[in-house]
Amino acid sequence: MHLSTARWVLEIEAQALHRLMQSLDERFDRLVEEILTRGRKVVLTGVGKSAHIAAKITATLNSTGTPAVWLHATEAQHGDVGIVQPDDVVLIFSRSGETGEVRSLLPVLRERGAWLVACVGNPTSSIARSADLVIDLSIEREACPHNLTPTASTTVALAFGDALAIALMQARRFGPEQFAATHPAGALGKRLLLQVRDIAEPHLPTISENASFKEILVAITAGRKGAVAVVAPDTTLLRGIITDGDIRRAVERSEPSQLLSLTGKDLATPNPKTIQLHQKAYEALQLMRTHKVSQLIILDGEKPWGMIHFHDLIREGIHEN
Repeated sequence: MHLSTARWVLEIEAQALHRLMQSLDERFDRLVEEILTRGRKVVLTGVGKSAHIAAKITATLNSTGTPAVWLHATEAQHGDVGIVQPDDVVLIFSRSGETGEVRSLLPVLRERGAWLVACVGNPTSSIARSADLVIDLSIEREACPHNLTPTASTTVALAFGDALAIALMQARRFGPEQFAATHPAGALGKRLLLQVRDIAEPHLPTISENASFKEILVAITAGRKGAVAVVAPDTTLLRGIITDGDIRRAVERSEPSQLLSLTGKDLATPNPKTIQLHQKAYEALQLMRTHKVSQLIILDGEKPWGMIHFHDLIREGIHEN
C-alpha cells in the first residue's frame, strides 16, 4: 500500500516535470539574457513553501557564478526591500499568482527599478499581469490525494531553478576552477585550489651524506616525516633521500656490527622525487601514487624547501575520489 502511494507521488511529479520541459520556450532564453546583460544580481522572493524554494535556488545560483540574494516577501515591506537596486532581476515565486504579500510588494519593486519575473502556477494571475516576464510553472495537479499539499508545484519550481542556474553557468563559462573558488572547503575546492605550500611546513629534515647511522636515525625521528633528505657536505645540493623503509631494509640485510659503519651515502636512494612549492597539493598525491612513495621533497625553484608526506594530504582531505 505504502509503496504504491510512493510510486503514485513520483509519477505525478515526473509528469509535472515533463510538462515543464515541454512548456519552456523563448521566454526562458530571454530571462537568461536579461540576467547576463543587466550585470547586476538576481533577487528571489516568495511566501510559504515558495519562499523555501526561492532560498534554495538562491544558493544554487550563487554557487554556480550568478550573484543572487533571497528576499522574504513580508520582511521586504519592513526595510529589507532596500537590497533591491535598479536593474536587478527579481524572480517572484507563487503557485497561485495571487499571494497577498507579494502583490503588495510589486509596486515597490517596480519603483526601485527592478525587472520583474513572475514564476507562477497561474500565468493569467495578478502577479503575472504585473510582471515584465512570465514563466509558466503550472501543473495539472499536486501529488496529494486532496490536491492541496504543495508537492508537484514545488518540484517543478525547484527544477526550473536548477535549469536556470545551469544555463547561466554554461553561458558564463563557469568551469571547475570557478566552482572550486566558491566551494573552497569542499573536496573539489581543495583539489583545485590548495597548493603544496598551503599544507607543508618550510622545513626539510636533512643530513650530510657522511652522516653516521645513529645521526640518520635521530634526524628521521626529529623530522617526523618518516624520511630525511641527504645533501652533499656543507651544501644544500640534494644527493638522495633515506626513508624509514630504507632503515628497516638495512637492518634486515646487515649484521649489527655493520650497521654502525653505514653512512648517509650508503643508504640514500638517489634522485629523490620532488615537487615545486607552488604546485597543487593534488599533484603531490598523483606523484606519490605514480612513483609508489610516501614523501616528496619540496623545491622552491632549485632550492630545497621542505617535505610533504602522504598523511599530510589525507589529513587535509586531498584524495582521488
